[in-house]
Amino acid sequence: MKIFVVNCGSSSLKYQLINMKNEEVEAKGLVERIGIPGSVLKHQPANGEKVVIEEYMPTHKEALKHVIDALMDENYGVIKNMNEINAVGHRVVHAGEKFAFSVVINEEVVNALKGCIDLAPLHNPPNIIGIEACQQLMPGVPMVGVFDTAFHQTMPKEAFIYALPYELYEKYGVRRYGFHGTSHKYVAQRAASMLNKNIEDLKIVTCHLGNGASVAAVKQGKSVDTSMGFTPLEGLAMGTRCGDIDPAIVKFVMEKENLDLAGIDNLMNKKSGVLGISGVSSDFRDIEEAAEKGNMRADLALKVFAYKVRKYIGAYAAAMGGIDAIVFTAGLGENSASMRASVCEGLEFLGVEIDNEKNNVRGKEAEVSKANSKVKVLLIPTNEELMIARDTKSLIAE
Repeated sequence: MKIFVVNCGSSSLKYQLINMKNEEVEAKGLVERIGIPGSVLKHQPANGEKVVIEEYMPTHKEALKHVIDALMDENYGVIKNMNEINAVGHRVVHAGEKFAFSVVINEEVVNALKGCIDLAPLHNPPNIIGIEACQQLMPGVPMVGVFDTAFHQTMPKEAFIYALPYELYEKYGVRRYGFHGTSHKYVAQRAASMLNKNIEDLKIVTCHLGNGASVAAVKQGKSVDTSMGFTPLEGLAMGTRCGDIDPAIVKFVMEKENLDLAGIDNLMNKKSGVLGISGVSSDFRDIEEAAEKGNMRADLALKVFAYKVRKYIGAYAAAMGGIDAIVFTAGLGENSASMRASVCEGLEFLGVEIDNEKNNVRGKEAEVSKANSKVKVLLIPTNEELMIARDTKSLIAE
């Protein structure tokens, strides 16, 4: 079975073609600047050179047609015809309370996702456009929606309800939803496998640390709490997002800086986080380099980030009544030994003992805690595309 995994952004399209017989990626690629002059497709066959196709692609449908043509090209393609694609797995950001699991896409599902546009106005529209474009270009091919929010739908009500008038939840769905669910689910399952344990016997804290960052409490294989909330703005300090702040700051800064709603939204989402603290960059590599050269604000930004992650780990250990493993994943979590060490520093009381020599590793699965550490610390590169493909296979095979 070959599954085509699609992730549509507002002007981009990421894809992978995965052979589920061996779970190997046969081809992957990215289309950028859809609907903008300078459209480009970067296609990478597994056993070939990267191919760059520069041609204006006004819509996602044209972009997908170019991708499918690339997959079938006699020189750099990996399939002979469309019949080799057995199913399509779509990454969708927000399903609200509609779906707690991945689902086969039909008209009812698409309409439900359109009903969630208010909750994810930047992400759901292009996700839906990608689904509809695939349906037009690949009629009859089964399609599955895999949602960033679905994994967190197992949170108990006391974990997702805000202390606002309850009517706001009933009328508008104002509650914590959480994001990065596909990543948290994948690495939690891999952690259980690495530890040779049944996931239902484990209490795991998964740390998806990148420009966007979130922490999740996974108890018996289910998400029981997560740091992101109604939107991805809540939780940790991130690359450019402020994370948790006193809500009264919003009104105070709007008045002092003469900002309208769009202005304060832009400030909290695009100008804050470690960028706002450091004044250097939203890229942690740049911030680490500046800190090493003595930039005090850059050093402070790293300390704030590590402290926030550490605090959530402690909170989730309390929420779950203990902790068996901490998992680091995503760009920063996978590649920064110093950040992993900083986060774990101070968690010795929980039984966390990181091994500095083992921790000197990047981008590959590893156990980085000491042999006698009560709580295991794991580095697991995330693979959201494979998780989407697995969910798609399981639903199509039923």
